[in-house]
Amino acid sequence: MNYRAIFPFVEGKRSAISARNENPIRIRNVYMKQTGFSLIELMMVVAIVGILGAIAYPSYKDSVTKGRRSDGQTKLVQLMNAEERYFAERGTYTATLSNFAPVDGGGKVDTDSGYYKISAAACGTGVATCVILTAEAQTAQAGDGNLTYNSQGAKTPTTKW
Repeated sequence: MNYRAIFPFVEGKRSAISARNENPIRIRNVYMKQTGFSLIELMMVVAIVGILGAIAYPSYKDSVTKGRRSDGQTKLVQLMNAEERYFAERGTYTATLSNFAPVDGGGKVDTDSGYYKISAAACGTGVATCVILTAEAQTAQAGDGNLTYNSQGAKTPTTKW
């Protein structure tokens, strides 16, 4: 095998490439194609994603809170409808929710998803003429506050209905 044909620069002889240019490695690097991303490009993408996340996450959290709130509102309306039927049959409201739904040890009704516990109490002149239902926020919904609905149709806080 003729090693001089494969390695023409061995023993002080210069190849055709090195004869034209003193640095054959530099010639190869000029013609090599760059692949991948630079660190600056990667950092710009990370910064853009971070900014978008900082804007989108609070909106997402508010939407989830509003969605969970509907769980309490739905159960309040269902129980108030049951209270109205009870009033139509007996001429009085009741503060005992066990007449309408299963209750826990404290006499409160859990909503379907468990984000609220609903209790009943007399309002105004007494339970015979008015009842108020209160949905107490639980677990992840606790920061949103309580919802109330009375037999006279008042729903508070109004911004959450």
